[in-house]
Parts: sequence; structure tokens; C-alpha cells
Amino acid sequence: MSDIINNKVSESGILTIDLEQYISKEEIVVFDIKDFLFMELIIKEKDFRQSLKELDIEKYKNKIITITCSVDSIIPMWAYMLVVTLLQPVAKIIMFGNEQEIKKKLFIQNIQQVDIEEYRNQRVVVKGCGENPIPEEAYVEITNKLRPVVKSIMYGEPCSTVPIYKHPKN
Repeated sequence: MSDIINNKVSESGILTIDLEQYISKEEIVVFDIKDFLFMELIIKEKDFRQSLKELDIEKYKNKIITITCSVDSIIPMWAYMLVVTLLQPVAKIIMFGNEQEIKKKLFIQNIQQVDIEEYRNQRVVVKGCGENPIPEEAYVEITNKLRPVVKSIMYGEPCSTVPIYKHPKN
């Protein structure tokens, strides 16, 4: 009898994708137009423009900025455009939406940049459990990206998977 224990998971050749590695770790700074509204209701153009001129933009330098309005108010499109023209020279990225929406967008962008060539003709398992919640959009995006090139896609852990896709034999 042999004392050697074989690790069948590592010998299987299955590649694991842990979607957590694509979560953006960069700081997101929220630019809330609410702070520039008169009585948190309306924009007075002259006051809005003046407030933007007086804004210290250093806290936005090299940051990912999301522009939003956290109160129920009608914001004219030009107001968003003015904010972008102010922050674009110093910001790393400027997007529209609340912080959660931006985190999802960045997550999806990171998945879209995955080099799928390393997964060509491979058996791949997309990890299902982790420390951080993974949005459904991420699973949809990675499946869209992998399906055209992989031999198979599974969900879960290499020792216990749910089959998702198997490339048909010719």
C-alpha cells in the first residue's frame, strides 16, 4: 500500500476563476449634486457655477468619481456636464451613478479585460463562494466571455461543481 495521497482536483487540469480578483480596489469618490442645490430642490445656475469655481478639486485628484444626486430633484443635463468639465482634468475616471452602480460597472469592465486565451480549450470552474458578494452581472459577463473558447464551464468549487456548458464534440 502506498503512502502517497493523490490530489485529484489539482491533477484534473481544471482552471479556477475567482471573480473576487476582479473587484476594483480603487477608492470611489461620490460627487453629490444635492450639496449644490438651493434648499436641496433646485439648481440656481449662477450660484451653481460659483460654487463649482470655489470647489477644492484636490480631493478628486487621480480618483474614480461618480456623479449622482441623492435627493429627488430634477437636475438639468448641463449641470452634470459642468461638473465633468471641472473634474475631468484631475480625475482618473468620471462616471454617473451611485457608488454601488459604479462598483458593478468597474467590476464588469475588469472582467471584460480578461485575456481569454489562457482558457482556450480548457475546463474552467467559476468559483461560487467567497468573502465578498458577487453580482449576477459578473457571472453573466464571465460566461459570455468564456463560452466561445472553453471546453467546459462549471460553477462552484473544483471538488464539487455544477456543470454549466460543455463544448459539443464534432
